[in-house]
Amino acid sequence: MRPLIVIEHISQDGVIQGPGSLHEDTSNHFNKGGWIIPYSDESLSEFIKDIMRSSFDLLLGRKTYDLWAAYWPFHDGWKEANQAIKYVVSHQSHPSLWEHTIVLNSDIVEKIQKLKHEKGKPIHVWGSSELVETLIKHDLVDNLWLMVYPIHLGEGKRLYQFESLESHFHEVSHSVSPQGVQMIKYEKRAVSVADVSL
Repeated sequence: MRPLIVIEHISQDGVIQGPGSLHEDTSNHFNKGGWIIPYSDESLSEFIKDIMRSSFDLLLGRKTYDLWAAYWPFHDGWKEANQAIKYVVSHQSHPSLWEHTIVLNSDIVEKIQKLKHEKGKPIHVWGSSELVETLIKHDLVDNLWLMVYPIHLGEGKRLYQFESLESHFHEVSHSVSPQGVQMIKYEKRAVSVADVSL
């Protein structure tokens, strides 16, 4: 069984839209992109690098995939991503210059369930808010690795029903950067016999 791990930059009010740059995701007139930039420091950088340097395949929504496919194939800074199999959820199936890309354009939930049951590397999901909503709704997420920033944005795409997720996940590690960013890893709670209603 391959664990499916959702990795997100998230504000205290649950927003995950456009963390990295002003123009990353401006849908619905969002103009607060790049909100994580002031909080960068060495401890947060090491947390992210540890994830980036691990062994994984990627599952991405179309928007996140297009941003990354336009950058990472032409840079040497993340060889693990260039070597990984990239599963992209999209209604389009045009060819990509990013090697090892597989497009999932129908029966998405069923195909992801099959991927999880294959032998292979953990599956990492970054960003991809609409895809993450589908994954959570269908109970496909095994781990949440969150970087929670001490900022309220008041608008933007939010992690789907974030407030209720703690009933399904438990915290396995927690650290705080000097800039106040909480780096938290959650794992899906095991379902006990007592949790199953007869």
